[in-house]
Amino acid sequence: MIQRTTMADTDFQIRPSGPATLKKTKTACRFCGTPLVHSVVDLGKSPLCESFLTTDQLLEAEVFYPLHAFVCDQCFLVQVAEYVSGKEIFCGEYAYFSSFSDSWLAHASRYVDMITERLNLTSHHHVIELASNDGYLLKNFVAKAIPCHGIEPANNVAEVAIEAGVPTIAKYFGVGTAEQLVDNGVLADLLIANNVLAHVPNLNDFVAGMKIILNDRGVITVEYPHLMRLIEGNQFDTIYQEHYCYFSLHTLIQVFAKHGMTVFDVEELPTHGGSLRIFVRHSEDGSKPITADVTRIHQLELDAGYTNLETYAAFSDRVVETKRNLLDFLIQTKREGKSVVGYGAPGKGNTLLNYCGVRTDFIDYVVDRNAYKHGKFLPGTHIPVFPTEKIEQTKPDYVLILPWNLKEEISTQLEYVRAWGAKLVVPIPELSIY
Repeated sequence: MIQRTTMADTDFQIRPSGPATLKKTKTACRFCGTPLVHSVVDLGKSPLCESFLTTDQLLEAEVFYPLHAFVCDQCFLVQVAEYVSGKEIFCGEYAYFSSFSDSWLAHASRYVDMITERLNLTSHHHVIELASNDGYLLKNFVAKAIPCHGIEPANNVAEVAIEAGVPTIAKYFGVGTAEQLVDNGVLADLLIANNVLAHVPNLNDFVAGMKIILNDRGVITVEYPHLMRLIEGNQFDTIYQEHYCYFSLHTLIQVFAKHGMTVFDVEELPTHGGSLRIFVRHSEDGSKPITADVTRIHQLELDAGYTNLETYAAFSDRVVETKRNLLDFLIQTKREGKSVVGYGAPGKGNTLLNYCGVRTDFIDYVVDRNAYKHGKFLPGTHIPVFPTEKIEQTKPDYVLILPWNLKEEISTQLEYVRAWGAKLVVPIPELSIY
């Protein structure tokens, strides 16, 4: 039986602590407005996953937000409530920098080579990336002398891109920003939105802005974690407050159609545990026919039950079992007197650790390549973050890989732990020890 719980059941009010201001949540789908009553998974309460703490903040009050995903029974958009606005989370200071993953940089470089050839991009075209982060992708267009701009809401991240020679506008994107850019003569022949739609609370405003800024014969490419892979791969830790939405192709076809655009091609990608890259055009642009891949992948979703509420209801049981398995492993390991540390401090790791109630009684510390996080503590669990060299110094028995989507890359980086017999642990989709 599908669990029926309204988002209103999770509404609460407390005094805000820190920069985030608590909002009264809406009980309707952020795309189509249908009341939300169908639960997908309830992960309890968690802090903002990229809000790393300083030593002085450890004794201060910390705000935890309900982390409960629902599915709309009309458009089948999976979503969490907006307790904190996107502007408060992403504008100003933000802790995520794309350039610290070698495999992600390689993925971006391959994309730029592919799309440049496919669209015959030259110095006469203009590329815009939304949520361009530290310029990790656009620097490849700069190297090809193809004009480009990034639009990045986080000031500290945008500054890094500008210093690297990537033209970047530090603004939050939507209809207002799009209209300002068009008024200044800025239009996109290629508009890139990689892993940003999930971060958008006002989905219709964002997509409407994309329509405005796209040139008449322009192309949008959007990459996003595929909802079907999330559920099949038990990737519940990718659900957090900063990810407002979780998309199927079925839903995004509807979203872009509402705003006068058409999904005309799609590719399957291995990134983030299984993603889709969709190609979008103005609906009135007849020069780009819809490919068979769009029909094929859409039909895969339909056949797998992603317009069937029971498919979503069954997900919760797998999540609970994953929690039990991880805790069983950690409890037994600690009782044997062995040490466990974490590799990586991604948002998904903070969802996992907070949901499972894992603190320093189970994990001594985590390491990360991002120096911005060094000397700080994970939100909620208060596990300290060190440079990667800390593992060599302490020689733990187990290393828990929290960014499991990068396990191949990280396993190579951790080859040296074999010297003292350490083992690697991956929690998702099932607990595995290497």
